[in-house]
Amino acid sequence: MCIAYLAINAHPDWPLFIAANRDEFHHRPTAPARPDALGPDIIAGIDLQGHGSWLGMTRQGRFALITNYRDPAHLIPNAPTRGQLVSRFLQSDMTPQAYAEQVQRDSQAYNGFNLIVGDLHSAQYVGNRTKQTQPASLAPGRYVLSNHLLDTPWPKAQRLRDALDAFPLNMLERSLTEVFEILQDETTARDDMLPRTGLSLERERLLSSPFIVSPDYGTRCSTVIAVHASGQTLFSEISYTPAGRVARRHDWPFDLYMQEASNSQASRPVRN
Repeated sequence: MCIAYLAINAHPDWPLFIAANRDEFHHRPTAPARPDALGPDIIAGIDLQGHGSWLGMTRQGRFALITNYRDPAHLIPNAPTRGQLVSRFLQSDMTPQAYAEQVQRDSQAYNGFNLIVGDLHSAQYVGNRTKQTQPASLAPGRYVLSNHLLDTPWPKAQRLRDALDAFPLNMLERSLTEVFEILQDETTARDDMLPRTGLSLERERLLSSPFIVSPDYGTRCSTVIAVHASGQTLFSEISYTPAGRVARRHDWPFDLYMQEASNSQASRPVRN
């Protein structure tokens, strides 16, 4: 995954909202997100080469996502797959803080990554290219994560943040279509705004849009996760062809397995 926007307890009716694009080589084998992908009660896509995931959620409200930190000059040959940092959290019962601390201790074995893990009560950010020696607890708010550190204002990250900051989350009750349209933004940045990460100028241009289209590498899927205060959850994914066209869309509305949800008096959103 290469870009993600998160709103964590930023709206009284929608305590969790994630909108993300996964960018990858088109030849890399992938299984689209589906229920029970990594075990009972887990919805996630599967990287069939590394046998991990880039984004997933459990029916108990645990979630995890990862992005690569772009640093081509310091790649570790035969490093363990970063996607397993997502799948292992979803399959575990560790708290987000305990898991993030464990990942922090072993983080230098991996190529550059940014990982966010959380549940209905807390979320943690850990990366192995930060200067921090401990994971960061994420306070209620809105965050954007691309291929640098959390909230680095790269042009693509800032475009997505601005668009989704302006999107009223109460509109999620009606449709996710506008969110997907925002994620499909192919606007590239001006050359003077491009980051310098060691890639060619042409490649930096290609990667500077929130949605990437090219014959060999591009946005493979967009995913939206929205958790209502009632416990009703929307998990929706669109897969794309190499030409950037919609190949399929899957929607998995479900109710979280939590006592709070069954007792909630909050009005329930329309299923999408």
